Amino acid sequence: MKNPSITPAVVDFSDPAAPSAPAFEDVYHSRAGALAQARHVFLGANQLPGRWAARPRFVILETGFGLGNNFLATWDAWANDPDRCEQLVFISIEKHPLRREDLARAHQNSPLPDLAPQLLEAWPPLTANLHRLSFADSRVQLLLCLGDARHWLRELVAEVDAFYLDGFNPRQNPEMWDSYLLKALSRLAAPDATAGSWSVAPHVREGLQAAGFHVERHRGFANKGGMCVARYAPRHVLEKPAGRLALAPPGTQKALIIGAGLAGTACAWALAEQGIHSTVIDRRSGPAQASSGNPGGLFHGTLNPDDGVHARFNRAAALATERLLKALGPELPWLQQGLLRLETRLDLGGMQAQLSRLGLPRDYVQAMSQAQARELSGLDLQYPAWFYPGGGALPPAGFVAALLRKSKAETMYSVGVERLHWLDGQWQALGADGQVLAQAPLVVLAGGHEAQVLLQDLAPDLAGLLLQQRGQISHLAASSARPRLPVAGLGYAIADQGQGLWCGATNQVGDTDPTLRASDHAANLAQWAELAHLEDLRPAFDPSLAPPLGRVGWRLATPDRLPLVGGLPMARSEGRRDQPRFLPRQAGLALCMAMGSRGIGWASLCAQVLAAQVSGAPIPLEASLLDAIDPARFAVRAYRQGLAQPQA
Repeated sequence: MKNPSITPAVVDFSDPAAPSAPAFEDVYHSRAGALAQARHVFLGANQLPGRWAARPRFVILETGFGLGNNFLATWDAWANDPDRCEQLVFISIEKHPLRREDLARAHQNSPLPDLAPQLLEAWPPLTANLHRLSFADSRVQLLLCLGDARHWLRELVAEVDAFYLDGFNPRQNPEMWDSYLLKALSRLAAPDATAGSWSVAPHVREGLQAAGFHVERHRGFANKGGMCVARYAPRHVLEKPAGRLALAPPGTQKALIIGAGLAGTACAWALAEQGIHSTVIDRRSGPAQASSGNPGGLFHGTLNPDDGVHARFNRAAALATERLLKALGPELPWLQQGLLRLETRLDLGGMQAQLSRLGLPRDYVQAMSQAQARELSGLDLQYPAWFYPGGGALPPAGFVAALLRKSKAETMYSVGVERLHWLDGQWQALGADGQVLAQAPLVVLAGGHEAQVLLQDLAPDLAGLLLQQRGQISHLAASSARPRLPVAGLGYAIADQGQGLWCGATNQVGDTDPTLRASDHAANLAQWAELAHLEDLRPAFDPSLAPPLGRVGWRLATPDRLPLVGGLPMARSEGRRDQPRFLPRQAGLALCMAMGSRGIGWASLCAQVLAAQVSGAPIPLEASLLDAIDPARFAVRAYRQGLAQPQA
């Protein structure tokens, strides 16, 4: 999406029984009742709740979220059905979402007082992203896609069991009902998918028929003479791309995860939400002892002028992390909320102009003047700064421990996996002497260097691309200047839980020296002095006088600075190779690794994406970003470069 700007809805509440949208000259629901309409038109047309009975998962796609009443009615029906599916996934697209205060007004007298407040509490910043909101212990998922429906129907990766077609009147909102949009439904439709709509306009029925649906007209709701009821019955079924097939066989309930750091434990948590129990294996004596072992780490979003792939992915990841940390709450030992990132190129006017072009909301990012940044940080900062309210800092080990508790995973520590072997539908983790340490139909490589070594046997070309980055951080036990919240930009600084701070970090590619180096401490402390404008304190940073404490760790990164998430492509395959989605994958083998210095901020989203890829659930990330983190992307680039080379 080139322009991430979201224009919120303007709602006229003058008629409480039927709030309206002046821009579309239409009401959000019938005066006869929003929930009654939802139950008759959308649940009724899709034969719900009966059709989801005893299923492991049921997926609904709605083309207009509006006030959220269809979602609430469906959630209510699910909650009151003893034969309900294990997991309900409700995907909804909305170009003009409500502001939080308008959503609160719309549901201030809700007949579902237990559910509506939960929706309001989870309501996200209005950014052009796919927001995954979890309810009922994650058994109800709302994937809220903010932006244009045409864009999202191209970008969704899902298999949909039921469609709710609920845009405003076709005369005022024709793009929501045209043949292009209706045809796009067929790409997402599961076998025997159904659809319902209050509209019986001829071109709507004809569009559904052209998309492969058998359409009937049934009695409408209240004063509506009719409504559409449709079932997907195409002449030809589209074949799903090989790279989009579920990575694990149906019914998989067990996984092995190599690596007990941020990525591995996040995968254990996300897989548990999909009903898969994990065994986490690490060669160290406990969790979070490698690159996830720093005493504190940052997390935050980013932005750039063209809202490119990195900005969009980092925004999606930051919002996912914010939601997870809110859910974990007091389980973390400490959490510093809010983060400043210095802006050294633009002045405040330039920053504000960029925000205006991008249309990003204040609850995601704000432009702060130098004076505002100084006041917020308590430091003598020399630049304006971007403020990320949902960013901050936390102890990675505490985050890992909370994820492990949530996942209820088994753990195997001080166990080194030297090789993986596929035998009779199971991946075997082998030790140094070839003994089988553990086995499962699914294995996830989620470690750093150890996972890279295992990857060397499985995909040497991909393993050879990965970069090992040495990072040293420094600790000052006491400092007269301490940040009130984490600050980044010229290095970073995080206040500790005493009177000191952590600062850093160095970045040395290919450096394997594990020792703390005085020269690196000097570099970190000089950077801290520049960040906080502490010119008069530079002599006190002589490490020969009072050597600071510190830590050395290694990060694993890719050349394009995006993670590896998804299935490992097969070494040799026939068919199309020009896009990652067409490359078939090795059975039961997944990667969630190479997160560089962004493990805290990326682990939550990456793990949720991987768990969906494993289980066949709707992916909580748009297809273009999914391709950008796909392990197959480097093979695709090599193939394209080969085609572009002049023939001898």
